Amino acid sequence: MSQSELATSYAALILADDDVDVTADKLQTLIKAAHIDDVESIWTTLFAKALDGKNVKDMLLNVGSGGGAAAAPAATGGATGAATDAPTEEKKQEKEEEKEESDEDMGFGLFD
Repeated sequence: MSQSELATSYAALILADDDVDVTADKLQTLIKAAHIDDVESIWTTLFAKALDGKNVKDMLLNVGSGGGAAAAPAATGGATGAATDAPTEEKKQEKEEEKEESDEDMGFGLFD
């Protein structure tokens, strides 16, 4: 990571920590206040556009929480009636994900 990218990243984190909107002008002002002169304005513009409308704090807190976890199996003890007959929302989502992940339908695979 270049010094320009690093300086812009730190400036964005500082602005987010102070609950200030991340804009290219504010990033550039903060970088100049830190006496870092070789940062091109393209970096501040890119970072500002990438973070526009996003909560940086939430992004940092959810770094390790990738896709959803596998659904837990349903309890089959004493449940009877219409509740057990209808498929649950989790099962529907799981079936949809399985369909999306299949490359066989497209006629090619990873090693073809």
